[in-house]
Amino acid sequence: MTDFSYQLYSSRKFGPLEATLEMVAKCGYKQVEAYGGLYEDLYRLEKALASNRLSMPTGHFDLALIEKAPNGVIEIAKRLGMTAVIVPYLNPEDRPCDANGWAKFGGRLSEAGKPILDAGLIFGWHNHDFEFNTLEGGEKPLDLILQSENDLSLELDLAWIAVGEESPVEWVKKYASKLVSVHLKDIAPKGECLSEDGWADIGHGTMNWAETMDAVRKTKCIYFVMEHDNPSDDVRFAQRSIAAAKKF
Repeated sequence: MTDFSYQLYSSRKFGPLEATLEMVAKCGYKQVEAYGGLYEDLYRLEKALASNRLSMPTGHFDLALIEKAPNGVIEIAKRLGMTAVIVPYLNPEDRPCDANGWAKFGGRLSEAGKPILDAGLIFGWHNHDFEFNTLEGGEKPLDLILQSENDLSLELDLAWIAVGEESPVEWVKKYASKLVSVHLKDIAPKGECLSEDGWADIGHGTMNWAETMDAVRKTKCIYFVMEHDNPSDDVRFAQRSIAAAKKF
């Protein structure tokens, strides 16, 4: 049976942390995924995780921090029991505009990941929709990021692939060998859930989960992480999503 994880970014507007972790555990999650702001008080985070018998196998870290202080990132990851360090985003102003630029960015990620890999951790990239824009030569940024033998793993956000007008199933199959984690996120029907930026609870939107999860389960993907970028009620999201996901 799958142990589902919960991206704590989904509850960033709620809390406090201790209440969020208690809620997540009561909903049946066994794991959580961290993001940057949570690393500011590691003792508090460790204590709250232990109190709720939750593990934190994956965490999002800013690329600039990894490049500036890789040993600090490694220390945080190992202290919290992580196995994978994931870079989650690239600001619009920092995104390359052509194929050459994206290939160089892939090289930059590869270089940044070397000390992480040397420490025995997995190092990966997490996509949004901009990695699926077609460039002038017909290439996709995600292919250019991953094209070299750089040991870069991948956390595929399945809904962002769909937002990018691509097939989640096809991209899961394409990078099955690099897939370490997936973000489970759903898209509301057009015109609905506008107050939640058009996202939906897992299983209550337009994503074809039966086909998509079948493809994911045929890979070596380890972690299945629930996320909603802007829920109006994180308890509702957490409860309904894990109930639906258990049926996939």
